[in-house]
Amino acid sequence: MQFRCRLGTDTGEIVEGVYTADTEAKLRRNLEDKGLYVLSIRRRGVSGLPAFALPRRRRVASRDFIVFNQELAALLRAGIPLVQSLDIVRQRAENPVLKAVLDDVYERVRGGAALSDAFEVQGDLFPGVYTASVLAGEKSGGLEEVLRRYIAYARVISSVRRRTISALVYPGILLLLSLVVVAVIVLQVVPEFGDFYAGMGAELPLATRILTSVSTALRESWLLILVASAAVAGVLWRWLARPGRRALLDRILLRAPAVGSLARKFATSQLARTLATLLGGGIPLVGALDVAARSIGNRHVAEQVASVSREVREGRALADSMAARGVFPPVAVRMVEVGESSGALQEMLNSTADFFDEEIETTLTRFMTLIEPVLLVVMGVVIAALLLALYWPLLQLGSVVQ
Repeated sequence: MQFRCRLGTDTGEIVEGVYTADTEAKLRRNLEDKGLYVLSIRRRGVSGLPAFALPRRRRVASRDFIVFNQELAALLRAGIPLVQSLDIVRQRAENPVLKAVLDDVYERVRGGAALSDAFEVQGDLFPGVYTASVLAGEKSGGLEEVLRRYIAYARVISSVRRRTISALVYPGILLLLSLVVVAVIVLQVVPEFGDFYAGMGAELPLATRILTSVSTALRESWLLILVASAAVAGVLWRWLARPGRRALLDRILLRAPAVGSLARKFATSQLARTLATLLGGGIPLVGALDVAARSIGNRHVAEQVASVSREVREGRALADSMAARGVFPPVAVRMVEVGESSGALQEMLNSTADFFDEEIETTLTRFMTLIEPVLLVVMGVVIAALLLALYWPLLQLGSVVQ
């Protein structure tokens, strides 16, 4: 890759030029090794013009990141220095995004930066709980232990998320198949019957007339419907992009029947697990709350955790502040209160997370047991109603002939 650099020399002269390097971090290090001061670096395209591209969201798979931390922890436990360990694992990385990030992290750490700072400059590519845990490990001298604790944390969170998604896959497939079958009937089968009935010139039942009218409107106005749907989606996207809108949507989600209870339990479990991991790594409670507020997926719960952090910083008990928010389940508040009074907050937070993980799994099992027959019955009723509306004139004609 080519970069246009603006550099300063020891004599105070400003020079500009184009340099080639694999990564920006490697080029920066090479220039600094030559005694130059890097003022700015901009990537250039192949033709020599500045490179413009649509923004792409970089992503590292959770499994690849866990494997990286496992290998790094094993190398550190074997007594290999951090820089050499990073050099080994970055060469073994297969994910291109992860490999590029590890190359940059390796160059920064080799240049004297802390490992936590090298990961923090990567933006939101890695969760805040990871960088905070690494920082705690660096300060305490137990980086390998902190990495293993994070691996356990990431595995549990990934397992809960995977079970949740798996439980929703089958109902989603049933619903999608139902919509496909209904669309085929309405858009392909109904017009054929409509032409047949129009040739008969007979008075059709109300249900048949409604069905044929809907089919005709959908076939003739599909482009208008598509444009209107895209416009509504765009307006909704712009509305969600405004500050505070996603938090409002998450707040509404928490109040939704059935789904709200599941979302509340998942957010509480994520909070408890994150706090326990950070406290175990040596992060103070207030700092752990600040990191947890940035790590929770539900924006409304994250705002409440930020408020709890401010109150705890002012001297209020964690359980009292959580109870005042009205967002967290009473069981979680009671367990945190017991942990604070007994001096075993970390252990009680882990127990809280395990408790709600089991609650989530139980709820999902019940949901699966109930939703499958309900969807099958609803799908059967809808398709039967459509077919009955189509064939009702033929049934009437058969009775007249008899």
